[in-house]
Amino acid sequence: MTAFPEPARTLWTVYADSKRRPRRIHALMAEHGEAARRLTASPPEVAPDRESRDAYVRRSGDMIYVCPWETRLRSWLAFERFRDERSASVAAAFVPPPVGERVARDFEHWKRSGRPLRPHIQTSTWHVPLEWFVPFAGAERCLMLGAPGTGYRKTDDALQEHAGHGPATAAPTRTLIYVTPMGEARRRVSAALVAVRDDLGDGAVSPSTGRLETLGRWLGDFHPRALVELDYGGLVHLLDDQTLSADESVAEMAVALAAGARGEAELAVAMYKRLRARWRPVRALEAAN
Repeated sequence: MTAFPEPARTLWTVYADSKRRPRRIHALMAEHGEAARRLTASPPEVAPDRESRDAYVRRSGDMIYVCPWETRLRSWLAFERFRDERSASVAAAFVPPPVGERVARDFEHWKRSGRPLRPHIQTSTWHVPLEWFVPFAGAERCLMLGAPGTGYRKTDDALQEHAGHGPATAAPTRTLIYVTPMGEARRRVSAALVAVRDDLGDGAVSPSTGRLETLGRWLGDFHPRALVELDYGGLVHLLDDQTLSADESVAEMAVALAAGARGEAELAVAMYKRLRARWRPVRALEAAN
């Protein structure tokens, strides 16, 4: 909370204590629902007229951590990527050109105002980029399957399994999250950059140095005592319980990077290929009919 200047600090402090704000187990659904309503309107509302006043909130001891949704900024950035990656005819099928041009003008006006373009949330569709596994450790994994007797809860000290007592939240939920201190995230990314710059014999499977550098710069913009989360978000609804339980992508990335640092190229490449093989069918769903 101390990273925010006034008056934002006071506003977020009041928000964190509010009983009306979306709780974590409902927040992602609320955010997705709002986006779906906007995009299925006629004409579609690509970005909201005003910035969101909602945020993800986490408490740890006497500390309060706030991650603003920044829905308007993230919608602008997402639409900009969408138009860059699609042909004009495909983009027009989703957003009429007059609407798209108005959105682009609004974003350009906002950028000229000098306000920051750094969102607190990075989003990827249909998969988790390999580079996003780097800042975390396997022990920081928090899995909840949303069925009685299969809940996990991440405490300040350890990951605790709750067998036979139902989920550790007030309502059934399904999620897979990793949480780590900012200092650890930055250290792991820096170490990974050294490892992947070495020749592993198959550069096509290892993480991208460019994307790792971009990730490192993004992490460097935040308070050194902040927390970093990797949230599988809606992907957990595409994977069954067995697949989620067996997903140790973060731990496998750590093994690959450690092997690379030791010069064990064969092991590193094997782990990278294993990671890509796990995520290839998930990414393929983007083009499924």
